[in-house]
This record gives sequence, structure tokens and C-alpha cells, in this order.
Amino acid sequence: MNKVSLEIMGLTYSESSTGAYVLILGDKNSQRRLPIVIGSAEAESIAVGIEKHKNGRPHTHDLFLRFAHEFGIEIMEVVINRFRDGVYYAMLVCKQGDDLTMVDARPSDAIAIAVRRGCEIYAYESVMEEAGIIMEDMEKQDDEPEADPINIGAGETSLDLLDLEALEELLQEAIDNEDYQKAAKIRDEINKRK
Repeated sequence: MNKVSLEIMGLTYSESSTGAYVLILGDKNSQRRLPIVIGSAEAESIAVGIEKHKNGRPHTHDLFLRFAHEFGIEIMEVVINRFRDGVYYAMLVCKQGDDLTMVDARPSDAIAIAVRRGCEIYAYESVMEEAGIIMEDMEKQDDEPEADPINIGAGETSLDLLDLEALEELLQEAIDNEDYQKAAKIRDEINKRK
């Protein structure tokens, strides 16, 4: 089955689903996008993984990778392999010695693991054909106002996904880089929580 290589384009609060976020994955070779609604805990874990932020205590996804490492299991890639009745399905492709194993996973969990591991994220072409949207179509949709995103490299994340400790580190980094506009947004988010 043909696989499409994806990258994380953005992560933002969903105005249409209370407490949910929208993870936007983009086809690396076209304008197609795959929007996936995910829970707040998974969104936070993905954001922390992208930021490479180390918490005092590991997230479940960190624990999973540590467990896999201890038993000699390597996570090779993540594949979003089905879209049925509005629900996405994914699998982790794992290798232990010479054995390859496919493990079912929610896409949000699989992607949280992928950003920590640095492995590729794919979707089958059939999923992209059924659930993908073209970038121009996304720009025409004004249904969901965009959250206040902050640049995190290839994608974006909302400040409200990060805990206070992560925000304070990000604030110091922005000040050190003399990015005062970014620093002001982070400061406002910190003040809003206090």
C-alpha cells in the first residue's frame, strides 16, 4: 500500500469541540493536510515532545519509549492506516532483532511517541484520499478561529498546552533570543494563569 510522508504543521485549540485540539499533519510533497481532533493530554504530550522539554516526571509516552528501549524494541515509524466513521486508526511499526511487529495505537499516542523518537509519520494514500483536505480548502474555511500559536520549528503549538514550568523556560529562551513579541505572548499566558 502506498504511504504518504507527513509532517506536523500545527497544533491548535478546537473551538468546535470543548477541551479538544486539532493536530494538522501535512503531506511533505503536496498541499494536502490531515486534520485530526485529539484530546488535551495527548496535545500537551505532543507539544512537550516537539519542544524537547524535560518534565520532572515522565509522560506516559516517555515511559513507553523507555520500556521499549529496555527490551530492545525500536520504534521504526508510525502509519495512520485507516479512517472509518470519522475515526482515525494508526499503528506503530516496531522492530526487535529481526522481527517486525505492527502495534495498534491511537494516532495521537503514536505521534506523541514519534516526535520523541524522531521517527517518520506516514498515512496510507487511501486515508489521505478519504480524509485529507487541500490547503486552499483550509484557507477558505473560517469555521474555527486560530488560536494564538507560537512557532516551534516546522509546526506550531498553542501556549495553553504547556505547563507553567515549560512556559517560564520558553519565556527565558525568548528573552535570551531578544524575541520580545514572543516573550510578551508567553508572559501574558503566565499572568493569565496566576
